[in-house]
Amino acid sequence: MNESIAIAGAGLAGLTLARVLHVNGIASTVYEAEESPTGRTQGGQLDIHDFNGQVALQQCRLMDEFHSIVNMGAEAMRFLGPDGELVGEIPDDGTLSNPEVLRGELRRILIESLPPGTIRWGHKIASVTPGDGHRPHVIDFADGSSVGSEVLIGADGAWSRVRAALDGAMPEYLGTLWVETFLHDVEKNHPKSAALVGSGAMLAMKPGRGIFGHREANDVIHTYVVLKKPLEWTRSVDFSDRERALALVAEQLGEGWAPELLELVTRGETTPVARPIWGLPLEHTWDRVPGIMLIGDAAHLTPPDGDGANWALYDGAQLAQAIVAAPADIDTAFDTFAKQMLPRSAESSIEGYQSFERTFGYNAPANLRDMMKHATTYGHRHQ
Repeated sequence: MNESIAIAGAGLAGLTLARVLHVNGIASTVYEAEESPTGRTQGGQLDIHDFNGQVALQQCRLMDEFHSIVNMGAEAMRFLGPDGELVGEIPDDGTLSNPEVLRGELRRILIESLPPGTIRWGHKIASVTPGDGHRPHVIDFADGSSVGSEVLIGADGAWSRVRAALDGAMPEYLGTLWVETFLHDVEKNHPKSAALVGSGAMLAMKPGRGIFGHREANDVIHTYVVLKKPLEWTRSVDFSDRERALALVAEQLGEGWAPELLELVTRGETTPVARPIWGLPLEHTWDRVPGIMLIGDAAHLTPPDGDGANWALYDGAQLAQAIVAAPADIDTAFDTFAKQMLPRSAESSIEGYQSFERTFGYNAPANLRDMMKHATTYGHRHQ
């Protein structure tokens, strides 16, 4: 293999790509902005689907490690009315096929599967520029250093610097934001909340607003408040004042909410974080440049509907397999991958936008029973 492979981003897509390349004897280097594997929290719990995410982990040869981090029983889902009454539920009876794991733990097993030195921590990419024959693609880092590469894969997420270098689209705010907080040691300290959420996910919605609770490993409930708000609203709230901010967020839900549901918010034990939901425009494109490819959110960012992490894993594995099949002709490998990925991601993006609006939009309450049927049939969960 004469190509030097640089991967921008040590998220799930980039790490999976590096791992599948490694097990097939191909080296790569991953450049990551974070200073270390534990530089920041890695988000909540993910359901890993049997038709894409688990396929990728099989190609990584990490299924034993994957099974060791599964949160048993967490595929259950409960739907409640704003008054706290149970609308319906899907129990995790051991027959469901999309087990839940913490994103941070999944990332950890991928990191640990790579040879030492594969990931260059503390390398925040400032820009990507054209080079010369010896360094076709130059990656400029925030500290003023740079590196050249013959092959560059952008796995650097929503605000991808690699996509920007290809004149790709920028993410758009979708009009919905999530505000998150956590409850810890819930069986002991918050037993009513633990019973309300159950062993998996709980969703209670009104038109355009709601509460999404997720029971995670280590006796934690991860609470999201879903609000349709202009982006500017987040700048009007002092989120560093935890109690006051949580009270204000709960107030935005309006009247008619059961006290036990509101307590998932107002009793939050961590400083709330506002997370605006962004997405790339449907049918967006980017300039195809020899030696460069995009995967994961860099290629097809959509609102969270349970598929993003799975397709990121799948992208990484599928691109690696394409490279393994044509190691001396990287652009043939990229073309092979793109012919499969682009139509699939376009279809998935449409489904993702529709699913997100059904779940969290203005008609959400009327869609709860349809969601139950959909979840039972396809095993989808929300991340």
